[in-house]
Amino acid sequence: MITRSPTIRAAALAVVLALPAVPVPAASPIAEVICEPTPRMERKLRREFGETRVARGLRGVEQVMEVWTDARGDWTLVVRYASGTSCIVAMGEDWQGMPETPA
Repeated sequence: MITRSPTIRAAALAVVLALPAVPVPAASPIAEVICEPTPRMERKLRREFGETRVARGLRGVEQVMEVWTDARGDWTLVVRYASGTSCIVAMGEDWQGMPETPA
């Protein structure tokens, strides 16, 4: 189960940042905490965190980066792999959408 405790969030983020930018094999102990099949990850973000996807962008041909936020401003950065796995790579608070300004 993914939790929002600041201590656990910081520990999970430290582990994630030490991992290579590829899907974590299912046998990894971190897979149950950070990585899930994409449909399950989306359900958790929606139901448990109350988040909605607010942004996405390509990171290579096989990865999409997604930002999910809730009404309080908590945010989750997820990488979605073409293989069907999604992983939380960062979490935080005080998300602020920026209005688009002309260049």
